[in-house]
Amino acid sequence: MSLVAKIHRRFAHLVRELAQFGSVGAIAFVITFAIGNGLHTGLGVGPLTSNGVATVIATTFSYLANRYWTFRHRDRTGLGREYVLFFALNGVGLVITELFIGFSHYVLGLDGAVFFNIALIVGTGVATLFRFWSYKKWVFLPASAPHVDPASGLPEAPADGPAAEGPGATRATGAPGRAPGALRPLDRTAGDYAEL
Repeated sequence: MSLVAKIHRRFAHLVRELAQFGSVGAIAFVITFAIGNGLHTGLGVGPLTSNGVATVIATTFSYLANRYWTFRHRDRTGLGREYVLFFALNGVGLVITELFIGFSHYVLGLDGAVFFNIALIVGTGVATLFRFWSYKKWVFLPASAPHVDPASGLPEAPADGPAAEGPGATRATGAPGRAPGALRPLDRTAGDYAEL
């Protein structure tokens, strides 16, 4: 197997997540751009308020699209928990974008739609990198599945549970016909299979 194929197998899921996340982000950016410009240049609302309102609307869309499309394969840890964390992390992303807009408008004195949009694009780019990293770390957690007994195909009981004490019980240290510490089928990651 070639090095390129090994790298592709190992990182295929990450590339897919990045592509889906990027698609959601592009749509959310269009929402932010349209509403922010409509409020700022069309209605004369201040630049920070315009971007803040637009970001809240785009964030609601982004959460739903990421939860049910980009990260649908990851654990669901409760809609309330995810939503609050998602908005909190988006708040950090909003602050990052607002810093770029505020610096451009209030410090550099660059007024007008062109400079507003340049600051918006640069700030959104930086904030997007932070969002992708933070969503994967704190909001959409990696999928966790119970170990599966190879003979029955059923989830194994916890090692400290009553079912683990019966005859033929499989413990974390191994099972008949398998060396202690050997990986069970669900213990393997995509990287482990790439090396087989």
